Amino acid sequence: MGIADKANNKAEELAGKGKEAAGDLTDNPDLKAEGQADQSSGKAKQAGEKLKDAASDAKGAITGN
Repeated sequence: MGIADKANNKAEELAGKGKEAAGDLTDNPDLKAEGQADQSSGKAKQAGEKLKDAASDAKGAITGN
């Protein structure tokens, strides 16, 4: 996983936390839900990238690269 991908995924997750907090403060359930969705999306992308990294590491261990 590239550093830029990691940063973008983490930024999406953190932006979601901000939206969720803003939704709580303003009593806006739509904004809160949007923030939660952004967090979930960012976390899912991070998990997918970690899986790709693990597969690449395993391939490297097998092939010696």
